[in-house]
Amino acid sequence: MIYSYNGKTPVIGEGTWIAPNAYIIGDVRIGSRCWIGPSAVIRGDFGVISIGDETAVEDGVVIHTPSSVTIGRAVIIGHLALVHGSRVGDCSVIGMHATLGDNSVVGSWAIIAEHSLVKKNQNVPDYKLYAGSPAVEKGDVSERYREIMALGKQMYVELAERYRTSLIAVQPPDRE
Repeated sequence: MIYSYNGKTPVIGEGTWIAPNAYIIGDVRIGSRCWIGPSAVIRGDFGVISIGDETAVEDGVVIHTPSSVTIGRAVIIGHLALVHGSRVGDCSVIGMHATLGDNSVVGSWAIIAEHSLVKKNQNVPDYKLYAGSPAVEKGDVSERYREIMALGKQMYVELAERYRTSLIAVQPPDRE
């Protein structure tokens, strides 16, 4: 469901697939070839939310802001993550159930592990792995791991195209 709110209408890039039960509301800009999963909520009612090309927002993710959210290109945001008033650099991974607090910054090619909490105003540098609650540095994201991450990101670009061209709603069989 895509909704205008308070005179602001979401802008969706070419080739992006949005699940029918996702909510995209207000001042939201989603790039090209993105994948927005079932039950995702991207709510730009208080500020602008910008999502770069080829980004995957998995099932149940909530993105909201009191001012702005900027998510770079080729980012993967894992199932049930919460991104609130944050900035995420290109090619990063936000793990399942992770939370990014207001004014937090996650650098490019960074990884936030599952169930981690990046606190309000916390800064995660480029190419770093952070985990825990609160999230602390656990090491560098190696070149080999970046190659693996790039394959995963390409998988979502291809998935968006497959969903756009082959997902078909069907009626359940009658039950007697």
